[in-house]
Amino acid sequence: MGAAVAEPDAGSARRSGCATALFLLAVLGTAAWAAPVLLGFDTANRYLIALTATLPYAVPVGVVLTVLGLALRRWLSTLLVGLLSVVLVVLVLPRAIPDSPTPVQGSPLRVLSVNLFFGRADAERVVDLVRDGRIDVLSLQELTPEAVAALDRAGLAALLPHRVLHSGPRADGSGIASRFPLRELALVPPTSLAQPSALIRLPGGREVEFVAVHPLYPMGADTAGRWRQELDALPRPPGERAAPRILAGDFNATLDNSPLRALLGGGYSDVAEVTGDGLAPTWGAGWTPRVTIDHVLVSEGLVAQGYQVHDVPGSDHRAISAHLVVSG
Repeated sequence: MGAAVAEPDAGSARRSGCATALFLLAVLGTAAWAAPVLLGFDTANRYLIALTATLPYAVPVGVVLTVLGLALRRWLSTLLVGLLSVVLVVLVLPRAIPDSPTPVQGSPLRVLSVNLFFGRADAERVVDLVRDGRIDVLSLQELTPEAVAALDRAGLAALLPHRVLHSGPRADGSGIASRFPLRELALVPPTSLAQPSALIRLPGGREVEFVAVHPLYPMGADTAGRWRQELDALPRPPGERAAPRILAGDFNATLDNSPLRALLGGGYSDVAEVTGDGLAPTWGAGWTPRVTIDHVLVSEGLVAQGYQVHDVPGSDHRAISAHLVVSG
């Protein structure tokens, strides 16, 4: 008698086919996740803006899919997702790698930015951050009249007596408070939410321009266009002979959103990216992904020396602080 021939296991074939289909679906999903950024249509609507903000999470997903594809021996799909993962790593990973330290002589300047969440943030905590961090300039977003009063009761006016405050209801208000004398400027045209600016005179006669940033959040219907316009309206870096400039606040954008990338491409540096803290999330709670939408951007003439994020009870954002040096 001849040897018996093993019959194919129909159940195993079905399971293999199902695993392959799910794998291919996951690969296509990851490619669709990255496509808005890689192909340049990330600002088309609020859903693509939000999807783009979560792009760093696509990096571990791509790596896991690459390993899974190797295990399944799906070579072409694995090659494609592997190449995509490499592109995403090259795009995202530098934010977690600090630049080489830059020795510099100049005037130190410590900046803090806090989104007060409709004025509900713990005023005592904010003032403690100012005091303990020896903060020189404070950017406040979602600054209500009630929040101004609470901050002053907690001692802010004594620490940072010079101010340009445009308080308002809910998220409308923003402000700048400074240890040093300042003069209000108009570096940003009128926008949905207040974005005041000021020229700050430092000891020794140096000057710095400062903008408290808070463009409209692109969450509601028909807000994507206005969000783009208000980010595009932020001032570009000044010329070599002008005072250096700081943009600090809630940009409602991550480093993957193209309007913010345009600011960086125009000559600003993101302090968190320079210090290797560019993936530290500043917004998100509960089921929402944690994303990095609060930033301190600096022009030439300002050198980043340190960066931190801080929890603030009552706010849906984390505060961010930057230790800068005004060179020269």
